[in-house]
Amino acid sequence: MELNFYKPAKTVTGPAYSVYFKIVATVFSIGLGVYAIDIALRFPLLEYGFSVKALLFFAALMLIVSYYWFLRSTVTIDEKGITQTWLYNRQVEWRDVRSAKMLGVPYAGWIFPPRLVVRTGNSFTTFNGGSRELLIEFAHISLAFQMKKQAGD
Repeated sequence: MELNFYKPAKTVTGPAYSVYFKIVATVFSIGLGVYAIDIALRFPLLEYGFSVKALLFFAALMLIVSYYWFLRSTVTIDEKGITQTWLYNRQVEWRDVRSAKMLGVPYAGWIFPPRLVVRTGNSFTTFNGGSRELLIEFAHISLAFQMKKQAGD
């Protein structure tokens, strides 16, 4: 196997999630927050046991952390590989990539743009692209590895 088969023409960095996805995430999070407040006002939550309170607290914490990272997450494609920031960063180096393919959600591309699925050994890593530049680079990566696969046949 060739080391560092793919090299991008330039470093590309952009948001991991599209503006439309961020809008839907915001509306959904606000809706869940309003619903949580409604539940808290209608039920005596303080009378419930510690485990119920802990469960509700950590569910709210997970929602806040996920929402924060949906808004802040970025993808960087450079000469070393692909990195997506999140609560924990996903990183794949070019020398580890065995194949790459773009996958989309039919009829929902406006909210869920195609993702790049990268195969490394026995695992798969998915990268989200929230900008036009990232999606173009994803297409270049996918095409390069598709051509490499066809040349190997």
